[in-house]
Amino acid sequence: MGTRARLPSLIRSLLKEAQPKPTCQQSLPSLRRAFSLYDQINLIDNVPNDQLRFQRYTDSGFTVNGVDYEGSLLCVGNMLMSWAPKKFSEITPDSLSIFQTVRPVPEILILGCGTNIEPVSPELQRFIRSTGMKLEAIDSKNAVSTYNILNEEGRIVAAALLPYGISS
Repeated sequence: MGTRARLPSLIRSLLKEAQPKPTCQQSLPSLRRAFSLYDQINLIDNVPNDQLRFQRYTDSGFTVNGVDYEGSLLCVGNMLMSWAPKKFSEITPDSLSIFQTVRPVPEILILGCGTNIEPVSPELQRFIRSTGMKLEAIDSKNAVSTYNILNEEGRIVAAALLPYGISS
């Protein structure tokens, strides 16, 4: 029993010897302060009222800021519009022609393809590049999440979204 009682004090003394003495008296930031700052910057819960936030998607539409929308949607920054294409093959440069006039030009267009990711035609890729945007074609479920994150970061982003129930 005597050896067991001395073991904690032996470990403490070895730890003290192993730790180098700080040469600079500058203290490290408090973890408590770091976590409290993180709690104050919660982008998910503190979305401004004028900012679009997708809350749900269905096979036939989307819920944005508590309002249900049926059909395809086109989002530019914090503007939301009904969009004509009902299936992926209807997405053409004409259906996205609004991006020839929108200023400032969004840095990225998130194309929600419906249930599956679809290959984008070279013609459509060229058109989107000609506007100055980058293109991300993904399924609509991930498209709305990506839009939310980028929009909440304050980036200029656009989304062209088919409902999740659409498949080619």
